[in-house]
Amino acid sequence: MHETLWICEKWSEEACDFARRRLDRAGVSHIPGSLKQVGNIIVPTIMAIKDGISSRALREIVGPPEEAIEIAGNLLLNEGIQRLQDMTMIATVVSNQVAGNPWSNANAFTGVGDSATAEAATQTELVAATNRFYKAMNAAYPSRASQTVSFQSDFTGTEANYVWAEWTISAGATTASGAGFTNGTTNLNRKVAALGTKSSGTWTLTSQITLS
Repeated sequence: MHETLWICEKWSEEACDFARRRLDRAGVSHIPGSLKQVGNIIVPTIMAIKDGISSRALREIVGPPEEAIEIAGNLLLNEGIQRLQDMTMIATVVSNQVAGNPWSNANAFTGVGDSATAEAATQTELVAATNRFYKAMNAAYPSRASQTVSFQSDFTGTEANYVWAEWTISAGATTASGAGFTNGTTNLNRKVAALGTKSSGTWTLTSQITLS
């Protein structure tokens, strides 16, 4: 049995501007950003405050988000279930086994898109044709407390500015697009619900999956 709670936190562009001005007055021009793929390697980056403000900085400077939406429910996708099952085996060089944790900080991504097509276990990707974006994990995510695993990604100023109608957690992502990617590799799950339309600011999406 599994239960999933998705939390979408929203800071407006005005909140981001306030934080940006505070950081600028303190002489801070860059803050820790997300991860970026360089060749076959995922490396940490720093982000210019003019390009976006992280949820961590916003919590410290502005405070809680102006809006937070909680959505319960989730559908595990077949390819994600199969990857989880592979991971329970001893890691050996066998074609159908997977070594290590594919949903590690350097390899896990939150994807959001604008398609409202219903979830189906056979899906292997966000359904949106164009408006789709996969963002790397925030620092210290994924994390586990008891039997709950949490994933979290920030989508800053110019990222994923469209209707948020679907989302997923992916192990791996390809086809670079700015600070994110447009294609997920092995998608664990997919959820469809209306979260609103992002046009600017920072939106943070957290997934809390509990197994029992």
